[in-house]
Amino acid sequence: MANEGQTSRQGLEGLTAAATNAAKTNTAGKGLPPVHLWNPPFCGDLDIRIGSDGTWYYMGTPIGRPALVRLFSTILKREDGKHFLVTPVEKVGIRVDDAPFLAVEMQKDGDARGPLLRFRTNVDDWVDCDAAHGLRFEPGNDGGLMPYLHVRADLWAKVTRPLYYDLVDMGEERMVDGHPMFGIESGGAFFAMADAKEVRDAL
Repeated sequence: MANEGQTSRQGLEGLTAAATNAAKTNTAGKGLPPVHLWNPPFCGDLDIRIGSDGTWYYMGTPIGRPALVRLFSTILKREDGKHFLVTPVEKVGIRVDDAPFLAVEMQKDGDARGPLLRFRTNVDDWVDCDAAHGLRFEPGNDGGLMPYLHVRADLWAKVTRPLYYDLVDMGEERMVDGHPMFGIESGGAFFAMADAKEVRDAL
């Protein structure tokens, strides 16, 4: 097993082969590989970086094959604040500038139970926004807010700026723990964005 900071023994080609084989042998037959069940040895860091715009890089060069990016995204795992690509035989560390995914499209559905927002990520996963896959809002570098959507496990998608403006347009005020908050309802849950008075003052 390699030490922290060393490069994976298999490199990109070996990792691709292992990930492809894992996808083929997925006992569920479809869906995502069961990375939560895999506990392989850590084999060092691989020079893969996910930029803040969702671009995947290998050794500083963008990975131009969407199918390969999609494959790697299915074996992504986060532990103790670090991101890894995991197969049944190997775990390698990668760097993530912000969130590993982007939410690039949003649909608004709903029924008698209320509205439901559905988000598509940059790797073509659809995520229903609800109590299990919620929104959180963090202070942005520009002084505004940056929304993030919980995709799975401890993996998040940064919501793109145009979708953020759509969320603001759909927002409403509600009392949360005795305080008026501005936020979004989806899937039977309410996700507070900011203090309602601050939002009113900013408009």
